[in-house]
Amino acid sequence: MSAPTDVDKDADKVALAARNVSWDWTGLPMHYFDANPFATHLANGMNMLLPEGEVFFVDVFQQALPLIKDDAVRADVIGFIGQEATHSSAHQSLLEYLNGEGLETEPFVEQIRWMFRRLLGDRDLTGRKAQSWLLERVALVAALEHFTSYLGDWGLNARGWDKTLDPKVLDLFRWHLAEEVEHRHVAFDLFTHLDGGYLRRVRTWIIAAPMLVILWVRGIRYMMSVDPALGGNTRRIKLRDVRLAMKKGLMPSPWSLTRMFFEYFRPGYHPSRYGSTSQAVAYLASSPAARAAA
Repeated sequence: MSAPTDVDKDADKVALAARNVSWDWTGLPMHYFDANPFATHLANGMNMLLPEGEVFFVDVFQQALPLIKDDAVRADVIGFIGQEATHSSAHQSLLEYLNGEGLETEPFVEQIRWMFRRLLGDRDLTGRKAQSWLLERVALVAALEHFTSYLGDWGLNARGWDKTLDPKVLDLFRWHLAEEVEHRHVAFDLFTHLDGGYLRRVRTWIIAAPMLVILWVRGIRYMMSVDPALGGNTRRIKLRDVRLAMKKGLMPSPWSLTRMFFEYFRPGYHPSRYGSTSQAVAYLASSPAARAAA
């Protein structure tokens, strides 16, 4: 991934619309990523986070709509809501297939559901307190979308995925990540429109980043523990597996992730510096699932 710069920003915006994509997962191998359990469960760890996380995004932004005073921001948010809802259902379809193949994802997903719906969900508040809680969650979505903007750019350029990911899963991931690049500015623009406070931005990122890492790692370990091919007796993530995945270009490097982490602290940060709208739109024009939906 090229380093973000202040000069060469691809901030071109496109009209955001959901694509009615679908996949038939019949015949998908259990270890669909490099024929490797760790690489596959690295992906599954994120697959389990996405459906409930994106339902949360949609709910928060629907609540924020009445506060928006800018027509362009409102149009972007409406498009964002449609795309995120579709992301949720697409990844849910993969989870349902994995459940049917003997990889029981629901116990872990239930924990994710509790976090987003109970811990971070609506509270019995009114007036300023209710609005402050809503703004806090808008800021949290913007922080998490910082990561998805980065991952969108990284994944669209991850040549290590091309021959290691099952083609249908590759299309699922790249369709999703292309839309993340396409709408990468929306959550941050909404946060800026409604609040934009630097301290709130930093605070929510400091909370969101370790939360994301912890949940992702726990998801990987959980999936390894229920993988029948592994005998259901291991949760250990081996360092050599992580190193091999990085060497093959299946996951970002620590240096790349570290740069991404600190980028959000820059006072002049904007997510348009990640990725290329034209590259995202080009992939969406060639995606088998997106073409079928069109």
